[in-house]
Amino acid sequence: MFRSRDKKTPEPFQDVSQGLKKLYRTKLFPLEDTYQFHDFHSPSLEDADFDNKPMVLLVGQYSTGKTTFIRHLMEQDFPGMRIGPEPTTDSFIAVMHGDQDGMIPGNALVVDPKKPFRKLNAFGNAFLNRFMCAQMPNPVLESISIIDTPGILSGEKQRISRGYDFAAVLEWFAERVDRIILLFDAHKLDISDEFSEVIRALKNHEDKMRVVLNKADQINTQQLMRVYGALMWSLGKIINTPEVVRVYIGSFWAQPLLIPDNRKLFEAEEQDLFQDIQGLPRNAAIRKLNDLIKRARLAKVHAYIIISLKKEMPSVFGKENKKKELIANLGETYLKIEREHQISPGDFPKLKKMQELLAGHDFSKFPTMKPKLLEAVEDMLANDIARLMTLVRQEEAAMPSQAVHGGAFEGAMSGPFGHGYGEGAGEGIDELEWVVARDKPSYDEIFYTLSPINGKVSGAAAKKEMVKSKLPNTVLGKIWKLADVDKDGYLDDEEFALANHLIRVKLEGHELPGKLPEHLVPPSKRHQEIDMGE
Repeated sequence: MFRSRDKKTPEPFQDVSQGLKKLYRTKLFPLEDTYQFHDFHSPSLEDADFDNKPMVLLVGQYSTGKTTFIRHLMEQDFPGMRIGPEPTTDSFIAVMHGDQDGMIPGNALVVDPKKPFRKLNAFGNAFLNRFMCAQMPNPVLESISIIDTPGILSGEKQRISRGYDFAAVLEWFAERVDRIILLFDAHKLDISDEFSEVIRALKNHEDKMRVVLNKADQINTQQLMRVYGALMWSLGKIINTPEVVRVYIGSFWAQPLLIPDNRKLFEAEEQDLFQDIQGLPRNAAIRKLNDLIKRARLAKVHAYIIISLKKEMPSVFGKENKKKELIANLGETYLKIEREHQISPGDFPKLKKMQELLAGHDFSKFPTMKPKLLEAVEDMLANDIARLMTLVRQEEAAMPSQAVHGGAFEGAMSGPFGHGYGEGAGEGIDELEWVVARDKPSYDEIFYTLSPINGKVSGAAAKKEMVKSKLPNTVLGKIWKLADVDKDGYLDDEEFALANHLIRVKLEGHELPGKLPEHLVPPSKRHQEIDMGE
């Protein structure tokens, strides 16, 4: 797919993935490499990072149902799976598609160029011994990969060191995944110190975050309201943003509900979560583009910080003292860069973390200003990204049906157990009789008080009755279009009954159909070949 060239005659991109790789290698990586970005923030990206399927990262305290959630999605056990009330999953397990069941240990996984995990090598053997890939043939895994994580510890357990930086590993994954799902157990909402640290490590990725309140069928409605309120309060304190994180409530496993009072709520929430996950393949390209922009902005700010520190260093004497002074006053350097280059405060790395990292570096070896490198990244953000964005939209239009399929996603989609089947406008879908006929006698009484002429009431007469529902005119206008099946501008007794039925559907909180379903077409009109769309 070639694009027309602009003034600078940029080389056209064949596809989004190839374009992202090329931009990173030719424009962003040189800046990162020169100013030691990889030592401070994140390892360099590889081709596999741009080619891999969307990934979903599951995070939660032990026994919140992370592994069971994965099993529920796939409707199949995966190699290395362990489930129990204690901290059973003690490893990071990447559940990915493969032609046959198998396990790949961490040390072998980080040398595979086709997998996006090579840079995890930096976390050392203590982590790699606790990292593996479970491969299996499963339709869900054809579209997404899922990362299961060790249960986050609480109480005394969290004092035992894991031997590697758990929060840093999660932050590495957070930068590369498409969705982060935080799981909470409705029975234990206490957020441990380790969990708080983890959520803070994910701070820059709130757009990818979703929260699941699991095992909600084990408490009654009143308790659920209290638990939900407590969870939102706790999250508000840790995430510390005015926006509310999306929380899905339910029981995500294939067992009977213990307390079925909230069944409809759980079904609706599960449907919403499934739709969110199903949309990941379609949005994968835009997510990778978004992450590259985030990375480029951070790399640019990082370069300005290094340049500024280098400029302040003395050429011969007092280097160590000056270094300590610069680290202590790093906040002032941030403000100076912010003013000079009109950079948003949100683009800067965390001050405390940056101060800690700078302490281990020799400032005199930092490179000086290299305008061409910074200009290349500016050009990438100003021009190349816009071209890629157009290509993203073209690719999305060419593949509109990309969605996760198989496993639990199939059961929730169609048939009598699909969400909302037989409810609202779908009521009576598989009944032989016209569903509106049940209440037609009461609708007929109203109809005949409106003085019909030749068996029909005018729009003005019908309007007087319909506005009593207090629904807005935009909604009543849509109901009129659906009910006036023969499009003659009048309603007969069947059409009037249908209009009242649709009003009831809307008043009960259901959505109106875009087109009148076949089972709602009045019996006398079913033989007519009439377009019943809007």
